[in-house]
Amino acid sequence: MTRAHDWRPDILGDGFEQLTLPLAADAEGDVVATLVRYAPGPHLGDLLRVGAHPAADTDVLYVHGWSDYFFQTELARFWHDAGARFHALDLRKYGRSLRKGQTPGYVSDLATYDEDIEAALAAIGHGEADRGSARSRRLVLVGHSTGGLTLSLWADRHRGRADALVLNSPWLEFQAHSVGRAALGPLVDLQARIDPKAAMPNVDLGFYTRSVSKTMDGEWDYDLAWRPVRGFRVYPAWLTAILAGHTRVAAGLHIDAPVLTLLSSASTLLPYWTPDMLKSDVVLVVQDIAVRALGLAPTVTVARVQEALHDVFLSPPSVRAAAYAQLTLWLRGALSGS
Repeated sequence: MTRAHDWRPDILGDGFEQLTLPLAADAEGDVVATLVRYAPGPHLGDLLRVGAHPAADTDVLYVHGWSDYFFQTELARFWHDAGARFHALDLRKYGRSLRKGQTPGYVSDLATYDEDIEAALAAIGHGEADRGSARSRRLVLVGHSTGGLTLSLWADRHRGRADALVLNSPWLEFQAHSVGRAALGPLVDLQARIDPKAAMPNVDLGFYTRSVSKTMDGEWDYDLAWRPVRGFRVYPAWLTAILAGHTRVAAGLHIDAPVLTLLSSASTLLPYWTPDMLKSDVVLVVQDIAVRALGLAPTVTVARVQEALHDVFLSPPSVRAAAYAQLTLWLRGALSGS
């Protein structure tokens, strides 16, 4: 368990703290992950509503997506108001965890993140060493996009660890569908063997950033160095890891916890800007993701949120209010029975 003085103030301001998690070094040098927690001072309203919290006695761990880091303060406050202890993880080589000389976001196997996740869970009292004790607090994993893929694979390999899984537009299938994945996979794998860090063409035209960033047509203020306009450079070895994850999901997983998948009602994947991109997912083919989500676990709920963006909780206010309402309704059922 971490000590109180190991935590220090986070860039997000009041109530947010961060903890550096040392990991095993790799070919690029020292490696760390960063755990962020939201721990505001107690308020009278919190004390009065203890019995009404749908996520009381619950710890939440959030994992971000590709070319991303944790900055969603509203999401943290939602979970706090629901009675949970909220934590978010900046994975190795992302955001707070990115160090000079490292390749942003690079891994060649998504299972590499097991070390990051385990370090975070140990810090919040849900590590392997805690499994033998009588655990009174539940664990909910929350993953966005690539983080949703990573956590789905982790939960399948580590059954019995999580009490519920919430996926926010998880990247469960390649945008060119399974046929495109099957055709592209061998070519990417060959390139990964020859030159794992060869620069691949950047297909991100910046439309998602335009829909989200306050500097453009969105409402969110975040660090564009940590979340670039056109995303991180993609490398063959990284893409091979993603495609391998998609193949595993397509074969069916066996997660032993209830799963909620939140998705937009529509996708807009075009090579030019259109206003529809302000009310749809411009990253994933949401219908394909909905189908793949049903194969994650015996109990899966798919909630389609009208006019949501790729990150459902970065959508316009009325849209994300509807998403939070869906999440609250699901929590009351999923956690009351766990």
